[in-house]
Amino acid sequence: MIYLAFSMIIINTSAPEPLSHRVNMKPRIFLSALLWIAMTTAGATLPVADGRPDLVGGQVVIPDASIEYPDHIGRAAHTNTKIFVPLGGMDSVHPPSGEGGREISPGPSYFYETPASLGCVYRLTSVSSAQIGCNPTDPTLLNPSGGAKAIAIVDAYDYPTAFSDLQIFSAQFGLTAPTTANFQLVYATGTPPKADSGWGLEAALDIEWAHAMAPQAKIYLVEAASNSFADLLTAVSVASNLVAQAGGGEVSMSWGGSEFFFESFYDGYFTKSGVVYFAAAGDGAGTIWPSTSPNVVSAGGTTNSRDANGNLQAQLAWSSTGGGPSKYESRPSYQSAISRIVGSKRGTPDVAADADPNTGVWVYNVPYCNGWCIVGGTSVATPVWAGIVNAAGRFSASSRLSFRRSTATSGIRRISRTLPKAPAVLTKATWPEPAGISAPAPAAPSARQGNDLSLVAAAPMHRCAESSRGCAKWTKMVISRRTTWQIS
Repeated sequence: MIYLAFSMIIINTSAPEPLSHRVNMKPRIFLSALLWIAMTTAGATLPVADGRPDLVGGQVVIPDASIEYPDHIGRAAHTNTKIFVPLGGMDSVHPPSGEGGREISPGPSYFYETPASLGCVYRLTSVSSAQIGCNPTDPTLLNPSGGAKAIAIVDAYDYPTAFSDLQIFSAQFGLTAPTTANFQLVYATGTPPKADSGWGLEAALDIEWAHAMAPQAKIYLVEAASNSFADLLTAVSVASNLVAQAGGGEVSMSWGGSEFFFESFYDGYFTKSGVVYFAAAGDGAGTIWPSTSPNVVSAGGTTNSRDANGNLQAQLAWSSTGGGPSKYESRPSYQSAISRIVGSKRGTPDVAADADPNTGVWVYNVPYCNGWCIVGGTSVATPVWAGIVNAAGRFSASSRLSFRRSTATSGIRRISRTLPKAPAVLTKATWPEPAGISAPAPAAPSARQGNDLSLVAAAPMHRCAESSRGCAKWTKMVISRRTTWQIS
């Protein structure tokens, strides 16, 4: 039995050169040290409008904030971000505009994910037969338009340009403009923490992509005093109270760290009534906490396979996503059906979404990127899932619930390293196969689908991002055309 496959990472322990020197970029302000990992897809070509092929490929780098050091284990968390830098540097490319967004020139946009393209892939929007490729450069794709109540993002340190960066991101893609009414920066201790550019990149990714998937939800960015678990959990408590006071919603935690033997002592932080918690499964072999907590939804990663024209061919398992059985957390009752796979321990991840930096998402961030970056990692999947569940429009008591499927499995397909017959939508972890991830196949697209989440949440879940009767009603609503579920 194989849980997941992972890429080898080669670490250069010498002092890193500035990123601008490595990839022939114009000077940019990258305050955190970077770890060079790999050269990917070098020499590949994509057609552009004038018929000349342009090189794609480049380097994947890891911010210092995403590197775990030995003295962090059990004490401090790291982010789960990876940055893709195309050949020629970030100054040679630009994001496409969407729904009347701002035009940026010169340079191609290639096929990195936009709010409209992921909204199309996950069927959060109306998709016509001419749009089923969910091409990021297709100007006719619609942005997601759902969301309600609140999503709280918990990150460490201060991100001083959060509001202005979110404004620019939203304007570029034609999203609902952030205001002081629908975005709020909160200091967990009441005092602004010191700034950290690496964690600022994480925060930019989180607020921008939660907003992209659920633009009508209020976004709270709750800043912890540091990346220590003590400070982050203090921020989680603040975030939980804010979401509960807003009438319910989600808390997104894209950070984590290697498991430690007393981690379950802190699982009670993720039990606030009316709040659903999401945590990143990690970007390497094995498991991390709080993703392993039975009280959170663990978000793993996929990659979007596109043809030379940018049209979606398949969703595949991302080989670097974290996951597997926990070292210390006992198997919860909602995973009893897969006990032969996970044994006596809690298994992760539960769900997955785009996380491969080679098929990454656009992020606007001044402190770290000095503009636009292409970002991957399970730090992407976490706020994306928080936004999608928020957009489903049902708000329930907690993250925990076990379901069993009671009817046929039509529309369900496994994501693996082989190409499936049709595009997949959202994913969940089942672990028995090599890639360990499966997904529902979308129904035939229709211009009348709108925000019909039956195309989003139809996978058989051993756990649900809802709870109690609210979850049962929500689940029946979103999959009524496919299969039915009942509480086990």
